[in-house]
Amino acid sequence: MSRHRIALTMASGIASALLLAACGSSTDDSAGTGTGAATQAETSAPADAAASSAAGGTHMVSTGMLMAKQMSGMGSVVTDAKGWTLYRYDKDKASMSMCTGSCAQTWMPVMADGTPKAMGLKAKVGTITRDDGMKQVTLAGWPLYRYMGDTKAGEMNGEGKGGAWYAITPAGAKSAMSSGGSSASGSGSGSGATATMSGMPGM
Repeated sequence: MSRHRIALTMASGIASALLLAACGSSTDDSAGTGTGAATQAETSAPADAAASSAAGGTHMVSTGMLMAKQMSGMGSVVTDAKGWTLYRYDKDKASMSMCTGSCAQTWMPVMADGTPKAMGLKAKVGTITRDDGMKQVTLAGWPLYRYMGDTKAGEMNGEGKGGAWYAITPAGAKSAMSSGGSSASGSGSGSGATATMSGMPGM
């Protein structure tokens, strides 16, 4: 009788020990899984925030060259190194861009890529510092932009938009459509200044 009780007591002790060990292992696994999930969530959160910020920010482009290019019915206008038409905005003030926020998502400020060179231009190339600290390229003091509606190089879909946006000429003036194939342009500040292969002051 005594031996039977001893055997039962030993069996009960072993079962209890095994049960406690299983519970401890389960707790550790759960804790490890929770920590891993939390780490993964923390890692992915900043990436999502950065993407959202970039998507909602100003659209910008850059160029290392400004070039004069003949356009049918428009005379000579200025393009970037890849042939995209560049525009000026009548509401801009002297060396100051007035196109910010949603405007700058449609009319993309042209940023300086290093020290852009100029070919065939008659006005001085320069830069201004935007509110965000970026350096925007100017011609004859006019900040330069590309139009989101131009889907390929050589297009001028932004010409005359809102009565304030015009392709810019090599003299810094605004281009105007003419039936004779030449441009009838208004005067631009700084016209006649030497710009061939000119550097970008302020860089």
